[in-house]
Amino acid sequence: MVKLANEEGRGVLRPDLCVIGAGSAGLSVASIAASFGASVVLIEKNRMGGDCLNVGCVPSKALIAAALHARSMRKAADFGIGGGEPVVHFAEVHAHVKATIAAIAPMDSKERYRAMGVSVIEDEARFTDAHTVVAGNRIIRARRFVIATGSRPAIPSIRGLDQVPYLTNETIFDLTEKPGHLVVIGGGAVGVEMAQAYRLLGVPVTLLEAGERLLAQDDPEMAGVIEGALRSDGVTVRTGMAIDRIEPSKAEGFDVVLSGGETIEGSHLLVATGRKPVVDGIGLEAAGIASDASGILVDKGLRSSNRRVYAIGDCAGGAGASARFTHVANHHAGLVIRNALFRLPVRAGQAPVPRVIYTAPELASVGLTEAQARKEHGTIRILRWAFADNDRARTERGTEGHVKAVVTPRGRILGCSIVGAHAGELIMPWVLTMSRGLKVSHLAGLIYPYPTYSEVTKSAAVEFLKPSAQNPWLRRLVSLVRRLG
Repeated sequence: MVKLANEEGRGVLRPDLCVIGAGSAGLSVASIAASFGASVVLIEKNRMGGDCLNVGCVPSKALIAAALHARSMRKAADFGIGGGEPVVHFAEVHAHVKATIAAIAPMDSKERYRAMGVSVIEDEARFTDAHTVVAGNRIIRARRFVIATGSRPAIPSIRGLDQVPYLTNETIFDLTEKPGHLVVIGGGAVGVEMAQAYRLLGVPVTLLEAGERLLAQDDPEMAGVIEGALRSDGVTVRTGMAIDRIEPSKAEGFDVVLSGGETIEGSHLLVATGRKPVVDGIGLEAAGIASDASGILVDKGLRSSNRRVYAIGDCAGGAGASARFTHVANHHAGLVIRNALFRLPVRAGQAPVPRVIYTAPELASVGLTEAQARKEHGTIRILRWAFADNDRARTERGTEGHVKAVVTPRGRILGCSIVGAHAGELIMPWVLTMSRGLKVSHLAGLIYPYPTYSEVTKSAAVEFLKPSAQNPWLRRLVSLVRRLG
C-alpha cells in the first residue's frame, strides 16, 4: 500500500510509482506494477480509459462494425440472399457504440484499479519541483513518475475554421442523426476510416486531402487499393486540395472554399489532420522536463531529462518516440516496468510495430515499405500474392487486395504490407518472424489449414523459393535421382 505521511497538514503519498494519465499506457503501468506488489498512485482528471476507450479505438471500431453490416446487406444478393439498401437508424447505431464502450469500461474503472491496490486520484496533476506532484489537496513524492497523458486532435490553421462547428474524433461518436453531407479534412487513418464508415451508413461523404494521395505514411501501392475501395463505395475523394477558407453557408452548414475558388457545401465537418501530444499544464518546467512539438523528450529507455520521470505512449517524443498506437503505448508500459521496478536495461524502438487501417479491405503493415527498403538496403526482392488466388477468399468473395513482402536476397524480412480481408490478423506471422530474426523460408515451411485466408502468407513466402527450382544443379540432381529409379 502507499505510505502516508503528514506534511504541513496535507497528506503526502510516497509510492513506488506515480502515474499521470489513465489511458491505455497509464492503466497498463498501474496494473502491472500493482501485480508485482509495488505501491502505485494513478492520477486522471478526465475519464478512465482515456481516448482509446472513450473516443478512439473502441467507438471507431464499433461504428465500423455497424457500417460493415450495412455493406454486407448490400452485397447479400451476390450470394443468392435477398438484400438491398439497409435502413440505418442513427440513434440506434449511436446506442450500439455507447453500449460497446459501457461493456468494456468496467475493465478500466477506478473501482477495479482501487481493488488492485492502486490509489486513484481524480484530479489534475502538476509538478511543483523535480520530485513532487500535486493533485488537488494531495502531494505525491514517488520514487519514479510516469507521464502518460496521451494526445489530442491537432487542429490546422484554416481561415474561418473557428467560425463554424466542427467535429473531431472526440465528438463525432456523439452524432445521433444522419448528417446531410459529411466533409472530412485529412486523408490519414482516422479520415479514411470515418469517411468510409459514414458512407456505408448511407451518408454522402467528401474526403479532402492536401497531399497527393491518401495514407501518406503507407506504401503507395497498398494505399492506392484503399483509395479505390473508398471511391467504389461512393466516397468523393479529392487529393491535392488546398483549403483557402471555411465559412458559414447561407443555408444550414458551411462552405469549404478551395484555393482555386471551388466551394464544397457540407452539413457536418470532421477535422482529422493528425494528433499532438498533451504536455501542457502539468508543470514540466518546474520538474526540469524538456519537451518540444513532438512531446516530452525521452531517450531510448523512455526516460526524460528528469531521470526520475518517464514518458510513454502518445506524449513521448524525441529519441524514444514511436508510432502513436495503443499497442505501442502498452509495449512502452512493459518497458518502463522492467526498468523502474527491476532496473533492467530497456530500449524502445527495437520491436517491429504492426499498424492497421480498419477500412474494408483492411490495410496492415510492419517494417519498411518498398521505397524505404530500397533506400536503406539497395538490392531487395518483392514477394506478392493476390487474395483472388486464395480459395477461402473466393468462397467469401473477399478477393480484393494482396500481400506484398519486402525481403533481402537471403530471405530476411524487411517489411510486409497486406491489404485485404482480415489483414490486421494476417500480419502477425510476419511480425513474429521479424521479431525472432527468422527468414521468409520459415513461413513457407509451416503447415497452414485449408481453406483459410492465412494461406496468402504461405503463398507469398513460397514465392521466395521458386527461383531455386530453376537452379541447374538441383535440376541435375533430380535427373540423377530419376535415372537411379
